[in-house]
Amino acid sequence: MISVILPTYNESMNIREMIARIKKSVPDAEIIVSDDNSPDKTWKVRGENVHVIRRMFNKGVGPAIWDGIKKAKGNILVWMDADLTMPPELIPRMVKSLQENDIVVGSRYVQGGKDKRSFIRVLTSRMINLFANLVLNFKVRDYDSGFIAAKREVLNTVGFQPKGHGEYCIEFLYKAGCKGYKIKEIGFVFTERKKGESKSAQYLSSILKYGVVYIKKILSLR
Repeated sequence: MISVILPTYNESMNIREMIARIKKSVPDAEIIVSDDNSPDKTWKVRGENVHVIRRMFNKGVGPAIWDGIKKAKGNILVWMDADLTMPPELIPRMVKSLQENDIVVGSRYVQGGKDKRSFIRVLTSRMINLFANLVLNFKVRDYDSGFIAAKREVLNTVGFQPKGHGEYCIEFLYKAGCKGYKIKEIGFVFTERKKGESKSAQYLSSILKYGVVYIKKILSLR
């Protein structure tokens, strides 16, 4: 069984289309919407095989994903953004690749991948990933992807500190690699959201804030 976890906050304009596209791509998937008590009531979404977690405390992408992982019933876990910037149509290919790998990363920085966001966001992400590779290793090109498919057994062995925004992803992938799990990256085109408001791209200060947090996480892992 495949469980797809969607961490959400104010995604009412995107969540129904996202769910529909996931169901079309992976008809039997369990979909878990892990929502941080969105003011726009994203948590009211309903549907067959759709389970909603309305989170009142310890908010953030990392904690939302971790709560979704704990609730998920699948032996294959997928998590991704719910704002339509990542293509759920890639999920079947990622899942198929798990036959020969333990973790599959939807990657912006391998062949077939591309980052179509604003220049400053692309530059910041590129610099963070370069720094991560220099300090950690070159086993993963897109350490803060946030688009992951993994076998349940990996999550039973390799956890991450469930807090913050994207630093959890760096920690998870690095620790998994250190334990010898096989990681594969598949390219995808990352786009700007078309509807709703980005939680991290509004101001240069917020981009720099996340960058500092990521750098601290990278250094702490060494």
